Amino acid sequence: MKLSIPTLLAAGLFAGLSFAGSSLAAQDDTADAAPSLESLVAARSEEDRARDIYRHPAETLAFFRVEPGMTVAEVLPGGGWYTRILAPWLGADGTLYGINYSPRMWPLFQRGETWEKERKAATKAFSGDVERYTDNGIKAAGFNFDSIPADIMGTVDRVLVIRALHNLNRFDSQAGTMSQALAAMRGILKPGGLVGVVQHRLAESAPEAGSDGSRGYLKQSTVVALFEAAGFELVDSSEMNANPKDQPGPEDVVWRLPPSLSGSEDDPEARAAVTAIGESDRMTLLFRKPG
Repeated sequence: MKLSIPTLLAAGLFAGLSFAGSSLAAQDDTADAAPSLESLVAARSEEDRARDIYRHPAETLAFFRVEPGMTVAEVLPGGGWYTRILAPWLGADGTLYGINYSPRMWPLFQRGETWEKERKAATKAFSGDVERYTDNGIKAAGFNFDSIPADIMGTVDRVLVIRALHNLNRFDSQAGTMSQALAAMRGILKPGGLVGVVQHRLAESAPEAGSDGSRGYLKQSTVVALFEAAGFELVDSSEMNANPKDQPGPEDVVWRLPPSLSGSEDDPEARAAVTAIGESDRMTLLFRKPG
């Protein structure tokens, strides 16, 4: 009786022998496999990777349980540092929304009309930015907290709020910005959807004065209380983005640290001191919208 090679392989009669065909098949399987999150993070530009030591993007997104194919909303995408990871990671079956502050919030920064126009234009440019970062066909759109399309309500798997809460809280008493943002996050999430937060952290023992976000810092207890009051449940917390070297004094702002280095432009000694600290101490929290 003449047996085929597949039959012999199944019977274990060719154990220990290698075949070019099976080797090529294995290579094809590897080639077709989606890239890992770690490989996407490692493949970015040197400039982007320089911040990884403080921001731990692969670990952070894994902690937030972000997976390919999900619908994710990124609050205040800014220069696209996280967007350049999220867009290729979510893939062709995913959706990525960029949510910016409401237009009425920008004048509160008092940085001039040109700066305000640039910030407002960034919202409309978000989908085009995503297309520049990847050609995988991911769906993308940008909008503001006060202009969220009705058809995305209750459709989002994850909301990521990375270093973006302090200004929302800073202007809440003037314009209700934090209250509006939390309500919007809850509205767009699916039941059981998660909010991942990374935020510059102020010590719990610090005076209340200046702890409202105006210096860039918030207390962790403040953030937890705000989310719980908005109907979220705290799921988990992590110290992966902590930096015990960051011990701000009563007048210190977060922007004194890298990458901004504000205030030390003309003082090499001061610049070296804050560079040695590194980026800010940060809380990393995960909240759930009850299902």
